[in-house]
Amino acid sequence: MTGSRSGPPGAGDGDLGGAGDLGRPGPGDASVVTVSTHVLDAAAGQPAAGVRVTLEARGPANLWGPAGDGTTDDDGRFRFPAGLARGEYRLTFGSGEYFAAQGVATFYPSVIVTFMTAAGHYHVPLLLSPFAYSTYRGS
Repeated sequence: MTGSRSGPPGAGDGDLGGAGDLGRPGPGDASVVTVSTHVLDAAAGQPAAGVRVTLEARGPANLWGPAGDGTTDDDGRFRFPAGLARGEYRLTFGSGEYFAAQGVATFYPSVIVTFMTAAGHYHVPLLLSPFAYSTYRGS
């Protein structure tokens, strides 16, 4: 499982509006957030390994900035590094690239899931097929 985190200046004081990196809490902030995902290929009946996943945070002036990215492992899972701030995030899944690698046509070149966080862990599973998808807040 690989991943990196980066972010332009924008937030760091615990909500996405101060100075620092987008999605980064400030010193002593008790509202730390973690995010993970699990992608399942419903058509194949197995985990979706190798799906590119990007996490972005909404920052100042309602602009989105990078908060992390990676690729799902052999079990279809990816956990972003800890230490995100509470706020609004969006996950973008590279469903088109995934299905193209399988030689399968798809209606969705990407799947974008936008969600709000407070403190704690947020698990966002994605049940994926070439012509449909479903998501929910997991545990």
